[in-house]
Amino acid sequence: MFLKQKALWIGAVAAFCVVVVFGLAFMGSVIGAKPKELPVALVVLDEGAALPNGEQLNLGETIRTKLLAMEGLPIAWVPAASEEEVRLGFEARRYYGALIVPANLTQGVLSLATPVPAPGEVQLLVNEGMHAQAAAAVKTALTQLAAGLRGEVSKQAFAMAGQRSGTGTLPVEAAVALMTPFAVSEEVVHPIGSNQGNGGAPGMLVQIAWIGSMAAGVALFLAGRASGRSAGERWKAVSWQTLLGILLSMAVSALIVWSAGAWYGMEMRDAVRVWSVLWLVGASFLFTIVALLRWIGLPAIGIAALLMFFSMPVLNMAPEFLPEATRNWLYDWTPLRFAADAVRTALYFDEPSADRIRFLWWLAGIALAATWGSAWKKESTRAGATAHV
Repeated sequence: MFLKQKALWIGAVAAFCVVVVFGLAFMGSVIGAKPKELPVALVVLDEGAALPNGEQLNLGETIRTKLLAMEGLPIAWVPAASEEEVRLGFEARRYYGALIVPANLTQGVLSLATPVPAPGEVQLLVNEGMHAQAAAAVKTALTQLAAGLRGEVSKQAFAMAGQRSGTGTLPVEAAVALMTPFAVSEEVVHPIGSNQGNGGAPGMLVQIAWIGSMAAGVALFLAGRASGRSAGERWKAVSWQTLLGILLSMAVSALIVWSAGAWYGMEMRDAVRVWSVLWLVGASFLFTIVALLRWIGLPAIGIAALLMFFSMPVLNMAPEFLPEATRNWLYDWTPLRFAADAVRTALYFDEPSADRIRFLWWLAGIALAATWGSAWKKESTRAGATAHV
């Protein structure tokens, strides 16, 4: 009978297993992800001003106190001393954004009721290249906070101006000026270029490099295994795999960068720099896959495929969005994430991330050492016969 066929039930079990595994890979790590504790720099430069009654007023300190006391924000304030420190922090990828209160904030608010108003300007900076998703969340939060602070400062300014007038009334011009007690400027630092998938380009490039490395790795492995089983033939195969691996990763990475720009119009500040980083990414991936294949055989491709599927959802996500389990058990160690970070800094920053580049060199070196070490391992007669067939 049809229902008694083992293949039917094995297929049904396999289907359920596939759904569970890939559901976990694509949904389990990102479902319910929401921003939390996104680091944002807070710079308060306000020097304050003296009121006619001799008291000191510092609206900047009032704003600082209010911001630090707010709960439920998706951001974590990090004090900074100056705009220069903030911009250095942006380059070092320490902050997703910044709110800078100017030195003349209080003086500017007090000047609004005078014939020569000179309001200060609060700066909102967003480090978009660090992570597009996190930068968008920070930009929304900072814009809403600035609007709320402007409303509160406006109320306080109206109250002070009314007391100073003695009559409780203000000229129309002064009242209009007090409704906007300070200006707000927005600046996007390290902006994402055009045709980059809303900041998803680093993840896409790394995924393509991983798939290309899998294909090239299988070809090099099969060619090496078919070349012979003697010690001399194994060493010669490893030598060719190393040389061709370097050349193949160079060519594949160049093709990826060229096609991204020529075919799809992806904007790159420095295509050569992106290519050099992607070359290192591809080489480290390729040697890792070749090493796995030489030690455990073709099942290594299944491991490589699963690693890619589980890593894909987190490649373009900021760590502050991820559940703690995903961050600790996947994000913190998957090599594809380190590669995506390296490509991201090459795309959007002046210099690629030194620690990510160092990681990729270490990965390539360890993988090469494992590949050369496998030359000492004798292949079974069965494996050699299979390769020749």
